[in-house]
Amino acid sequence: MTEMIDSNLFSWLILPLLIFFARITDVSIGTLRIMFIGRNKRTLAATLGFFEVLIWLLAIRQIFNNLNNFMCYLTYAGGFATGSFVGMWIEQKLAIGIQVVRIITRKDAQKLITHLREAGYGITVINGQGATGRVKLIFTTIQRKDLKCVIGAIKHFNPKAFYSVEDIRSAAEGIFPNNGSRRKFRMLKIFRIEKKK
Repeated sequence: MTEMIDSNLFSWLILPLLIFFARITDVSIGTLRIMFIGRNKRTLAATLGFFEVLIWLLAIRQIFNNLNNFMCYLTYAGGFATGSFVGMWIEQKLAIGIQVVRIITRKDAQKLITHLREAGYGITVINGQGATGRVKLIFTTIQRKDLKCVIGAIKHFNPKAFYSVEDIRSAAEGIFPNNGSRRKFRMLKIFRIEKKK
């Protein structure tokens, strides 16, 4: 009797949970693998691919060994959905890569330009003609982890500016802030926002 209870507990609870967490792991790894492929990190992508497929094979083997257990199907699908979410969350937290930010503004952008330059970002400014008059086009290439700070500066100095962000596969000879200027940028931002209030 005890063996039967243990067998049922394993079949209907422990095994489905193992499949669920295996799927979360392999789908999360798959999401990161795709990210690293996009950033041309071949060795890391190949290594992640090995573990992704290995975990998937272990999970699918258990499904085929327990075809009559519908809980395995549910947890397999649930693990896939949850793994997609977890993978995207991890990718966002890692914030690996380079992006280009394009800013188009009609308002005087000198304070924004000065602020970003003080923070150590390379800025290219072009005068342009938009549908409603003269505009400034501002281009900067940044590390992904700095995106929130740059968008915060745009919203603070030129809240109605149009901006777009695009991932870059590779870049060379860019000007990026070092850790000291990044800290200074954050302090300037905090000080100016508090001063404005």
